[in-house]
Amino acid sequence: MAYTVRTRTRASGIAAIIGAAIVLALVFLPLFASRSLIQDMFLILTMLVLAQFWNLLAGYGGLVSIGQQAFVGMGAYTLFGVVILGGIDPVAAILFSGLGALIIAIPTAFFAFRLNGAYFAIGTWVIAEVVRLLVAQWKTLGGGTGTSLPREATRDMWFVPTVETLLGVRSAAARDILAYWLALALAVATIGGIYWLLRTRRGLALAAVRDNIEAAKSVGVDAVRMKWIVFLTSAFGTGLTGGLIYMQKARISPDAAFSVTDWTAYVIFIVVIGGIGTIEGPILGVLIFFALQSLLADFGSWYLMTLGVLAITIMLVAPRGLWGLLSERTGLHLFPVRRQLVAPKPSET
Repeated sequence: MAYTVRTRTRASGIAAIIGAAIVLALVFLPLFASRSLIQDMFLILTMLVLAQFWNLLAGYGGLVSIGQQAFVGMGAYTLFGVVILGGIDPVAAILFSGLGALIIAIPTAFFAFRLNGAYFAIGTWVIAEVVRLLVAQWKTLGGGTGTSLPREATRDMWFVPTVETLLGVRSAAARDILAYWLALALAVATIGGIYWLLRTRRGLALAAVRDNIEAAKSVGVDAVRMKWIVFLTSAFGTGLTGGLIYMQKARISPDAAFSVTDWTAYVIFIVVIGGIGTIEGPILGVLIFFALQSLLADFGSWYLMTLGVLAITIMLVAPRGLWGLLSERTGLHLFPVRRQLVAPKPSET
């Protein structure tokens, strides 16, 4: 009698069809949406990608970092560097953003992996601040005040003239649409890639390391290697996102690119309220975050206080986040990774 391993569920099959329809609709959104809506969607998609990579790092790898702004900032500054100094097109330069973040991630991991728990989190923050201070000394890229992308680089950016012709929009709107499409592609690739990873043997090893590192080692899991894989993967993806964000902004400064509030605190909030350790959690969390931002952004410090109170309340009521609470009560999993042994049907025995 041969058993089979199954992860897919009926709900996940239906979710896949609905998800494909949503992605298709989002592809054609610029045909009828306003420029402001495209910019809002760009924000949602980029924050979703940052949240998914932090969730991979902390929710699945057990590595709680509060220094992700180092990779966002370094990715963004790498893009500006290769565009301004190397004359490379901003779209192509996005790939260099991931490499720039990866270069910073290697020494960061080398030092941070010698720390555990809260010390690891604080260590990543300290390293991020060091990187910010070093980048602020880079006079060629504006030093502490920052700089902008050259006008000719943004005007002649790859695919922008094509978007202008196809959609009949001006150059600035075409750049926003191009950035939106790139963010959509990155979000789909990120979610699909993380889901694929979690369904492999490495995904099982990663979960084992997160739950109990000593027990994982006892069954042959290379815990150190898994930490390096997930940390470098998260850094590379975060760097790509940072480059894309600042390609769309076309203006950068150290304080903005290395903002702990924008690129780490908000990301942690999204993951915590949505549901850490799930792919669905950051998707739900980013929608709640954007709704709160739209409603409360004009209230200044009250906005940040509201986010803090909401995060604390959800952590007390639902430690696994809103999606964790929902899936616990309903058994609903849109991206199932739990393996189930299925016995063969009587006719197959």
